[in-house]
Amino acid sequence: MSIYFILLYFFVYGFLGWCTEVGFAAFKTHHFVNRGFLNGPICPIYGVGVTAVITILTPYKSDIIVLYILSVVLVTVLEGVTGWAMDKIFHNKWWDYSDMPLNIGGYVCLLFSIVWGFACLFIIYFIQPLVHDLLAFIPTIVGIILIIILGITLIADLYVTASTIFKFNRRLAAMEKIAAEMHEISEQIGQEIFEKTIRAMDRQEASKEKLATATDEFKEKMQDTASGLKEKTQGTAFELKERALDARERSQEISEELRSRIASLHTRYHESTDKPGRISRRLMNAFPKMESRQHKESLEVLKKRWKR
Repeated sequence: MSIYFILLYFFVYGFLGWCTEVGFAAFKTHHFVNRGFLNGPICPIYGVGVTAVITILTPYKSDIIVLYILSVVLVTVLEGVTGWAMDKIFHNKWWDYSDMPLNIGGYVCLLFSIVWGFACLFIIYFIQPLVHDLLAFIPTIVGIILIIILGITLIADLYVTASTIFKFNRRLAAMEKIAAEMHEISEQIGQEIFEKTIRAMDRQEASKEKLATATDEFKEKMQDTASGLKEKTQGTAFELKERALDARERSQEISEELRSRIASLHTRYHESTDKPGRISRRLMNAFPKMESRQHKESLEVLKKRWKR
């Protein structure tokens, strides 16, 4: 089998796989959803998977049982490796079979592997002969031009999508950083309230002691003149008032600073969650079970906010 036909098979089955995913999504949601990883009408994993099955397993076409078993194994390995690689590259888990029985890491599961095995049999025995005959009618030069054009478009689409995903991850990281700062401020405010309470209690105890001392001195020095006692009392009251005003000013200054910082963080956080890009929103719709390995909570916030 020539490289020429292998490349054409890749684009044909990538497109047919995209049509299958879109049709399945439309059946479930009753509206159009671009279920592909890329923006264009192609699912590379289908193109690679089906082309690999056709290229590698066609020699076993005469034995349907062996062909089925090998198809299940090959498709399972391809899906598992693809899911794992995309997870490691983009730090996101794009699909998840964790709720399915007999799954491996959520990347593959037995039920879907069995279904893919039957699908491969149907493709090899019925679809592939029609596709090959159709492609054989295309002049070679036209086919080469199509491969070049589609290849360039695919690379450009892959670059744009990958750039969007990395930018999306940076947005999640920024949201997480802001959330951590706000949590730190929350803890800081709690600590300050505790410290202010302790200081207030200390001042209250000090005032009681001063009052008790002043009372004792008043009793012991009954001979003091009323003017002398009044002066001393006024002095003590003035001192306490000075301390109270000074503490209030410091408290107000801290509150204003924190209030300004909280307002700034709040604005930045909402700016991070607003105005999602078209590609980002499409990916969220295409992979509703997508999970972020590093910023899971931030991703859930975006999902809820953008859904509203």
